Amino acid sequence: MGKLYYCKWCGTKNPTVSGLTSQTCMRHPNKGKHELYEGSEKSMYVCKYCGTKNPTIAGLTSQTCMRHPNKGKHEPAL
Repeated sequence: MGKLYYCKWCGTKNPTVSGLTSQTCMRHPNKGKHELYEGSEKSMYVCKYCGTKNPTIAGLTSQTCMRHPNKGKHEPAL
């Protein structure tokens, strides 16, 4: 399998950046398109605001972060 690109808001995967960013993301704070997660693939993703860990971006971003400045979901650190 080739490289996959991930959305930083929801963890959706796609084999191309254009394929990923052309679709609407339901977890995007402004209900916009998927945005590229620019970090590398990891065995564990860490929230940049509070340090919560999860093995997937989707799992991490599905929960509210108490330290997020806008009371949003966890965001993966690069």
